[in-house]
Amino acid sequence: MGRETKWLILGLKYGYYSAKHLIAGVIGKPNTGKSTFFNAATLLNVPMANYPFTTITPNLGVAYLRVKCVHQELNVPDNPQNSLCIEGTRLIPVKLVDVAGLVPGASQGKGLGNKFLDDLRQADALIHVVDASGSTDAEGKNVESGTHDPLEDIGFVEEEFDLWLADIVNRDWAKIARAAEADKGKFLQMLSDRLSGLAIKQEQIIIASDKCSLKLDKALQWSNDDIKRFCSVLRQIAKPSLIAANKADLPTSKDKIEKLKKMGRIVIPTAAEAELLLRRASERGLIRYLPGDKDFEIITKDKMSQQQVKALELVRQKVLSTWGSTGVQEVINSVYLTLLRCIVVYPVEDESKFSDKKGNVLPDARVVPLGSTAKDLAYTIHTDLGESFLYALDAKTGMRLGADYKLRDSDVIKIVATGRRG
Repeated sequence: MGRETKWLILGLKYGYYSAKHLIAGVIGKPNTGKSTFFNAATLLNVPMANYPFTTITPNLGVAYLRVKCVHQELNVPDNPQNSLCIEGTRLIPVKLVDVAGLVPGASQGKGLGNKFLDDLRQADALIHVVDASGSTDAEGKNVESGTHDPLEDIGFVEEEFDLWLADIVNRDWAKIARAAEADKGKFLQMLSDRLSGLAIKQEQIIIASDKCSLKLDKALQWSNDDIKRFCSVLRQIAKPSLIAANKADLPTSKDKIEKLKKMGRIVIPTAAEAELLLRRASERGLIRYLPGDKDFEIITKDKMSQQQVKALELVRQKVLSTWGSTGVQEVINSVYLTLLRCIVVYPVEDESKFSDKKGNVLPDARVVPLGSTAKDLAYTIHTDLGESFLYALDAKTGMRLGADYKLRDSDVIKIVATGRRG
């Protein structure tokens, strides 16, 4: 069994079967290399082809957050159970969903229409894969390389998302808005209920309305343009996104990537095909490579054909030497650590040995939002543990921590509760 296969088994066990995990959605127009990016990040063989709408149903997969493992700081050997540690690098399962490509007019039913958007309801952040080479038009059809502007794709995809969101908000708007005149709190609750299926919270609605200078208790006075503007800001708050500028290895990509970076957004050059090649070569034991590495090492050159060696050298020259990595792992890390502002904490049961009851050292690595408390951590482990929470212990210092202690990155925490959960 290859190392990558073991990763997938871990991901299936701990990744997308945990409702507490955040989800990143992979979006974009057809034929940008979106499914290739998803495959490269997860090693799932979803269909890939050079034509629009290869992906029709959403694909769930497990990628890995790459962080420095705390065992080096503690100077102890570790034995991870829910993740992997390879030479001091902790790889922690996180969830991705890849959905069908979006075309102009999707909010009105064109292409696969609202199905694309409905599949993104539970995504907490979005990875927008664009064809940075400019070799596909707005509908994903092949055109001469460099002739299409990827900025247009970013604009229309976000516009379609905003129109879809506005359509949801507009349903029974007059009824909901009238409630605002009588009771602002009731209006907020009604609108929140309408948007709850999109994982949008009340505080995000309040922030969006404030940013738009729109008063919730004057909702009846909102125009259609006000609602659309509100939905655009709400989307940016509730579904933050970054740009994966894919096909970065093609000659026409470099200038367009520089143009994209001037937007002031997070733009990461990616070469998904190169990453997929490297990860499959690693799975077969041909090279030594971890996702996010700046280079690779050929292990068994005698078992490789001349063509395989040449392909790997091209990846080194055109991608790794030019951009520093394939960008795929940088995208995953940026989504969870920057957009979603997550940290990694290590719950243990024996604070003196940094282990669980079976003696596994630093067995568990949890990805939680910044601002999470010790009691929040208890709930992510088990509901009973959260409900019977007494206090926590900082395993590094032995200090006792209260329920409202704000977790810090690389904390090692023991939860003390009134009784055993089970």
